[in-house]
Amino acid sequence: MGGEQRFGEFVSVRRHAYVAELVLDRPKAMNAVSTDMARSIGAACDALALDGDARVVVVTSTHERAFCVGADLKERNSFSDAELVRQRPTARAAYTGVLELPMPTVAALHGFALGGGFELALACDLIVADPTAVVGLPEVSVGVIPGGGGTQLLPRRVGAARAAELIFTARRVEAAEARELGLVDQLVDEGEDRTEALALAARIAGNSPVGLRAAKRALRLGHGLDLRAGLEVEDAAWRSVAFSGDRAEGVAAFNEKRKPNWPGE
Repeated sequence: MGGEQRFGEFVSVRRHAYVAELVLDRPKAMNAVSTDMARSIGAACDALALDGDARVVVVTSTHERAFCVGADLKERNSFSDAELVRQRPTARAAYTGVLELPMPTVAALHGFALGGGFELALACDLIVADPTAVVGLPEVSVGVIPGGGGTQLLPRRVGAARAAELIFTARRVEAAEARELGLVDQLVDEGEDRTEALALAARIAGNSPVGLRAAKRALRLGHGLDLRAGLEVEDAAWRSVAFSGDRAEGVAAFNEKRKPNWPGE
């Protein structure tokens, strides 16, 4: 389960056993998300969502000084109003594609992760960053708002008031403060964000793929519900795994003191 698959010119998926690496690869533009690149991100996510062998997805960048600097403003500047309206569903599909992946996702950040770039990271479950990372949602400084999920995902991470301060000021946050505020989850040595994110993903991928997807579903669907409703979401997710092959194998492996061989169903 190795190899690499291209999705257009600017996105690829690399396989590392049960971990899939979604690679942002538009280095000449610091991974600025053009219409073509957004379309490719969406296509890659559509393929990954249907890939039963992909237990965890890691989003990485080939650019040494940036994860992603957000929307391609040079392209946007050339759009008519009608073209901007037509482009919007394509842009949204890229961000929701990452957000709606059914398996756990990890973003590996270094350098700039701004605007839509940080929103791609926020769409992931976990964010690993090195000390060069600079994150932020500067959209109001150019007359728009975070439109790739930022106004909804950031407060879910750091609370409403903190999100408001960060979005309203449009300020950039360096790695140490980002870790302190909870904008990123792990701070690793410089240049090690991809390696550490892949290592984290490999540890996660050792667990039941059925269990992982059900746990993610319960976490996502239960968020924001009152406790009683949330526990119903959890119960439904539990019932979806209770009679699975993965559960039978997990219990058997535990009792036989061996590593599970997950059937993934």
